Amino acid sequence: MLKRNGPHVRIFVEQRTALIDYAFPIVGCRAHAEDVVQEAYIRFDAANGKPSAIDNPVGYLFRIVRNLAIDRIRRQSLERSLPNADDLDSIPSLAPDAEKTLLYRNDLRRLSAALEELPARTRDAFLMHRVEGLSLQEIADRLSISVVRAHQLVRKAMVHGAKRLDNASE
Repeated sequence: MLKRNGPHVRIFVEQRTALIDYAFPIVGCRAHAEDVVQEAYIRFDAANGKPSAIDNPVGYLFRIVRNLAIDRIRRQSLERSLPNADDLDSIPSLAPDAEKTLLYRNDLRRLSAALEELPARTRDAFLMHRVEGLSLQEIADRLSISVVRAHQLVRKAMVHGAKRLDNASE
């Protein structure tokens, strides 16, 4: 709410037309320029209790208008670059269709069954590597084996799983 007799009001009223004229070329619309100037006044009024606390209150007000106008242009540019709801229908979904989902689930079941056929240490090494993301060195440390042996266990599990998946597709 504007204070009718405050020093901010006097500066704002004196500079309002010049501020709108300053913002207009940046935002490209007189109504938007007026909105920017009004928001600038609110920020200017809230920024300091007295304009005398600011060395150059008019320059400060122009700087606020410039920054708000640029922010508005950036925001509008970003909004234009985002697809609207109608455009979203034309974007293909990256999610697999129902048939592929069913195939993936079947493959996952086969792979899970194949892992159950493996010795516990081989299965654990594979899960540590592929699920937990551990390095071969970390697996070797956890299982108290060499890095070469950790690699062999992981490889054995991968080959076994791949064979089970290949046999199912034949």
